[in-house]
Amino acid sequence: MTLLEKLMEDMKTAMKSKQQTRLSVIRMLRASVKKEEIDKRRALNDEEVLEVIIREIKQRKDSITQYEKAGREDLAQKEKEELAILEIYLPEQLSEQEVRSMVEQVVQELGATSKADMGKVMGAMMPKVKGRADGRLISRLVQEALN
Repeated sequence: MTLLEKLMEDMKTAMKSKQQTRLSVIRMLRASVKKEEIDKRRALNDEEVLEVIIREIKQRKDSITQYEKAGREDLAQKEKEELAILEIYLPEQLSEQEVRSMVEQVVQELGATSKADMGKVMGAMMPKVKGRADGRLISRLVQEALN
């Protein structure tokens, strides 16, 4: 079952069980996917749909941070609920230890020795962990490995 098919099934289930928040998040996600399909003038594959999901998750995390800074816990809570629904569609997340070992392997492969090599290491790491680890975690671990 593709991600788009799963979204359709989950949307039908949310409609039948009257889960309004879940339904609105899935509709928003499908709209984002549809917009991307229109922009690219073709249907998206699962990897591209995953990119859209990751982008939506990043937007929610940024919004939560901004709302909390502004003291708007009500809006932050709404974003957290949406974030939890979106995260269901991500692949299984890697543990910090798994990411750390991958970072060490990439650093050795590239022969990276200083912070100047961070861009090369990050560039090699991101495709390997796409959607399975947070970019901030990867960045922190790369910085630690290069120190």
